[in-house]
Amino acid sequence: MTFRFLPLSLLAVFGLAVAADVNYPLDAPAPDGRRPGGTLTQEFTPPPLRDEENKDLRRERNYPEQPPTIPHTIRGYAIDKNANKCLSCHSREASARTQAPMISITHFSDRDGQVLAAVSPRRYFCTQCHVPQHDAKPLVENQFKNIDDLLYRENPATGKQN
Repeated sequence: MTFRFLPLSLLAVFGLAVAADVNYPLDAPAPDGRRPGGTLTQEFTPPPLRDEENKDLRRERNYPEQPPTIPHTIRGYAIDKNANKCLSCHSREASARTQAPMISITHFSDRDGQVLAAVSPRRYFCTQCHVPQHDAKPLVENQFKNIDDLLYRENPATGKQN
C-alpha cells in the first residue's frame, strides 16, 4: 500500500466527523465585534443611518494620491451603467457652469495610457474611490499620521530629526 492517499483519506474522515456533529447550541454567545453581545441566532435592529456631511468644503488629503472625499450628500444619486449623476456637475462641459471641480484628467485615460474624449469606463463609477463623509464616532482608534505631520516633527531648517 502506498502512502500517497493517506493525507487525503485522513482529511475525508475528519471532514465527515465534523459534518456529522450538527448539534451545536443555538444560543451560543456571538463573538464581540462591532455590535457586542447577543447570540449567533439573535437579530438586532441596526442603528439608524447618519446623515452625510453636506458642508461643500474640500478636505485635506492624507497622502498625495488619495482620491478626494465627497463634501456633499449624494443620497439618491444614480451611478450605474446607464447614468452618472456626478457628471452633471463635475464633467468637463458642466464644471464651468456649476463651479464644481472638474474630474481629474487621469479619468480620461484607459489602462494603456491612451487619452480618451470621454470618461474612461474604468473610472466611470465614482463611488469606487470617492466616498461621502459622516459625522460619526470612529469604531476603532486611529493613530494614522499624514506625511506633513511626520515631516514637521523634523527640524524644518535642516530636515533632520530633533
